Amino acid sequence: MASHVLLLALLALVLSQAIASDPSPLQDFCVADKNSPVFVNGFVCKNPNFTTPEDFFFKGLDQPGNTMNKLGFNATLVNAMMLPGLNTLGISLARLDFAPYGLNPPHTHPRATEVFTVLEGTFYVGFVMSNPDNKLFSKILNKGDVFVFPEGLIHFQFNVGKTSAFGISGLSSQNPDVITIANAVFGSNPPISDDILAKAFQLDKKIVDWLQTQF
Repeated sequence: MASHVLLLALLALVLSQAIASDPSPLQDFCVADKNSPVFVNGFVCKNPNFTTPEDFFFKGLDQPGNTMNKLGFNATLVNAMMLPGLNTLGISLARLDFAPYGLNPPHTHPRATEVFTVLEGTFYVGFVMSNPDNKLFSKILNKGDVFVFPEGLIHFQFNVGKTSAFGISGLSSQNPDVITIANAVFGSNPPISDDILAKAFQLDKKIVDWLQTQF
């Protein structure tokens, strides 16, 4: 009987870890102490006696980001580094700004689901299922529309309009991180062997070498 109880307890522990994203808080809040030398998963808690309303406040999402780049895109991320009060709460958000025909290229968030809300403009968005199906789910979004990108799946947002556009994304982690596919594959440091990339993408090595120079 005791062995069965122990087995169930271990199973519950494993399942709780398997379904969790960020750890759940164990107190009302844990404001990030960004000056602490202690390295932990997330940030060390600031002494609550020294916590102020400013720790829970961020200003500036009304201001558009600079989209003067090759992609015509800018992300203003509000995570625990920018807003210390988010530490241990398992959420963050970002303002996404797009120049006309601007693109947030195919990427993933390894630790977060993303919910994208269009505040201005028209977007073509989508995500791709994992192997072997690799099915594309895509949609044209207009002002007020919402689309969800499941955690870890490759997705993109493209402004199909002739004017600037923007939206707000909510993410289910205080540090969702991002892996832009092209940057990771062709811009890794040190570079991935062009023999590997040429075979993986079925390209001539000269084309791979050129692509690597772009990143």
